[in-house]
Amino acid sequence: MTDLIKDINYMPTLDEISNYTGISLFNELCRHMDDTYKAICKIEYSKDVYAQGWNVKFRKSGKSLCVIYPKKDYLTVLVVVSSKEKETVERILPSLSVELQNLYHSTKEGNGQRWLMIDVYSHDSVYEDILKLIQIRRQNSLKPAVKS
Repeated sequence: MTDLIKDINYMPTLDEISNYTGISLFNELCRHMDDTYKAICKIEYSKDVYAQGWNVKFRKSGKSLCVIYPKKDYLTVLVVVSSKEKETVERILPSLSVELQNLYHSTKEGNGQRWLMIDVYSHDSVYEDILKLIQIRRQNSLKPAVKS
């Protein structure tokens, strides 16, 4: 049987993605993104070698908040830390989990951004860190652009 997350010819539903992961965390995160941000949820296919397959993107006001890459028994959540968020994230970094701190420091910065691919297995400190990073992204998207 073909892995439904990898089959480009069949776009799974959110329920099918949830069943594929086998963890309630997927539904919990999707519900959080809707309840807290009223974020637009879009299922898309990625041809990226690292994360090939169907993923779930959440956007608000034209800005990406996060992308969920479903895996068996866990999720990988992409949160981008841009130059706008860097100062705030680095200020709270010591209060985040050791796992998140290590990931942040080991992720190379490119074009003023760090693309944090965060593996999360349960509703734990890493999950709470993800929610904090998403909140920072959303808050920074609300700030007016500085004119030079």
